[in-house]
Amino acid sequence: MKKNTNQSKEKLLTFPCRFPMKVIGIRQDGLAEEVVGIIQNYDPTFSASNVDMKISNKGNYLSLTVLVNATSQEMLDNVYRALTSHRNIKFVL
Repeated sequence: MKKNTNQSKEKLLTFPCRFPMKVIGIRQDGLAEEVVGIIQNYDPTFSASNVDMKISNKGNYLSLTVLVNATSQEMLDNVYRALTSHRNIKFVL
C-alpha cells in the first residue's frame, strides 16, 4: 500500500513550532541581513538574534543557522523557496 507523502510530512511537525534551517551562501556584505529580511516576509516576529553565523575556513562562504517560527508546512515551503531563489544562497537545509 502506498502512503500519501503529504499526510506523512504533516504528521512529522506540529504547528506552530520553532524550525531550524541552515542557509549557506557566498560570503558577501549584507547577506545575513538579506536572509533576515526574506524570513521576516513570512515570519514578522523573526529577529536577527535568532541567527548563528559561521564563516568557512577559507572565508568564501557564510553559514547561517536560523530558527523560524513556523505556522504551517506551506509557510516553511515558502521560506525555503524564497531563500533558495536568492542569487548568493547555495544551499538551504
